[in-house]
Formats: sequence, C-alpha cells, structure tokens
Amino acid sequence: MPANVRKPLAALCVLALPLTACGGNTAASDEKVVTVYSADGLKGEKGDGWYDRIFKDFQKETGIKVEYVEGGSGEMVQRATREKVNPQADVLVTLPPFIQQADTKGLLQKYTPKGADQVGGSDKATNGTWTAVVNNYFGFVHHTKKVKRAPATWEDLLDGDYRNKLQYSTPGVAGDGTAVLIKAMHDFGGEKPAMDYLAKLQKNNVGPAASTGKLAPKVDKGELLVANGDVQMNYAQSKSMPNLGIWFPARSGGRPTTFALPYAAGLVTKAPHTANGKKLLDYMLSRTAQNQVSEVGGGFAARKDIEATDANATALSKLMDGVEVFQPDWNDIQKNLPSYIDAWKSATGS
Repeated sequence: MPANVRKPLAALCVLALPLTACGGNTAASDEKVVTVYSADGLKGEKGDGWYDRIFKDFQKETGIKVEYVEGGSGEMVQRATREKVNPQADVLVTLPPFIQQADTKGLLQKYTPKGADQVGGSDKATNGTWTAVVNNYFGFVHHTKKVKRAPATWEDLLDGDYRNKLQYSTPGVAGDGTAVLIKAMHDFGGEKPAMDYLAKLQKNNVGPAASTGKLAPKVDKGELLVANGDVQMNYAQSKSMPNLGIWFPARSGGRPTTFALPYAAGLVTKAPHTANGKKLLDYMLSRTAQNQVSEVGGGFAARKDIEATDANATALSKLMDGVEVFQPDWNDIQKNLPSYIDAWKSATGS
C-alpha cells in the first residue's frame, strides 16, 4: 500500500435488544453473552460482513453469543450515556470524535487488548481506554450512471442537477455526518468558510439522516445522486450495489483529500460482562480477525503487522492512490464539537 495512505482508517438497531433486556433474567444477563453497541458499517447487508464472520467464529470458539445493537456513532454514545448508572453494553465501537467523547464521559474503562501493541499510536488512546479495530477513511459515493459528469469537487455539488438528489448524514448524530464538517473545515480553511459553503449546499440537500449506512442503497437505486459515507462501508456495499462510485471531494483546482476514520472499540465502564467484553476485544485484534478485515469487510487492518494481499486490499490501495490524507486535531474537535454543530445548524437552518 502506498506510504502516503498507510495511516489510520457509519439508524436504528439491526438486531435491537428488546426493552426487557435492560435487566432481570434475560439473554443479556447470561454469562455466555456479550453486548456490542456499534456504529454501522461493519455488518453486512446480507450477513456477509466482518462482524458477521468474526461474531460467528467468536461464538464457535468461546461459546459466547454476541448481542448486537447498531446506530450512528453519536446515537450509540448517547444511549450508553443514558444507561451509565445501569450499563447494558459491554463493548462500544464508534468513529472519532465520538470514541473520545465516550472516554471523556467516563463510559470506557482501561483495557489493553492482546495485539494492541501492533496498533499505531494515533489509533489508540494514550490512557488505554480504546483502540482501533478496523482502519477506515472518510469519503463520498455517487451514482455512476445518472449524472452527466461524475463529481470531483465540492463546487460541483452546488450544481442544480443535484437539487433534492444529495444527502449527508446528520453531524453530531452520525460519525460520517460529523466527518463532513471536519473535511469541509479542512478543505475550505476554517469554520466560517466551511459553514458558508454548507449553507449554499443546503438548497440541494434532501434533509437529515441519522444513519449513513442507509444512504448508499438510495444512491445505488438512483433516488440520490450523491451521499457521504466511508471507504470500508461503501466498498463492502458496492459488492451488491453496482451503481456506487467512491470519491473524495477536492476544492476546485486542488487535490482530493480525506482523513482516517477508524472504528475504535473500548470496554464499557462497569460492563455487565466485563470478562466476555475483554475476550471479544482480544478476538477483534487477533491475527485471524485482522486478516479478514480487507478480504471479508473491505476495510484496512488496524494492526501494522498485517500485510493484506487479497483482491480487496489491492483495489482499496488503488482507490486511495493520489488522495491526500490529513490528520485532524481530534482533541480540538472533541472539545469544540458542540460549537461546530451549533454553527452548522445556524448555517443550514437544521
């Protein structure tokens, strides 16, 4: 993989736990269960995703069943926060800056999974509360047939052809939606010019979306022409959605850019099944699971010692070729995210 891209890598429940699972004699309180709250993207549309594979193999190896709850990154942190007094999740998986937000809220306890020593320093917490399990990059998708000219720049998206045919997930709720703000602020050179642009873009925007994962199917069907997403999720979706094209907006006259957006996992504070949560985190970072990240999940392994050579890995490397990867200041973003969200709401009238 090119050196310039070898850096760290979105709604309702897919398998929602019943309300009665919040306590008492339920499956969630059985000792052979581990509950995962996760951002969407790693579970396959047809049961063929990375989560599907490793959860099945994990249960076969340990006898521990994985109960799975999925939503936007912000949504999962909000749910875990509401349950802080009586935690229901054992493992929390979100995109930045929500994993940092979960940490500052005291939702994560310290645990260093086996194999974490092979994860890059910027892809794990310095205090040992979380680590990346799948690396990923932010991106967009477009319909490959229903547009006169494939979009390449932010400015292209202001064209009238995209009126009510463009949608991005809600910043502050979805990790990939928040990523729209982060990339826009980087590409336009600050908060104000980014918000000025997003205010103009709003005339083409369909409206809010809690889950990024729900947008790609609409693009594939032609209901939308452009939506936000991320490389791992959209690449995996493209296997069954032939009209998806992954791209990275550039400023007019500039280079396309992106940034690492890893799926990061942590052990929930006072988790009901702490021991099982630790075992699952260990398994997620095992060589067996990490070797399946690209081949099965269409993503980038979090471990530096995994050199994927499968067809997906080759295609992903080619996709990233020529794309400039920048490093967000996650501490600043986590600290100032509420004000950025307020500025976005003000600019777009959302």
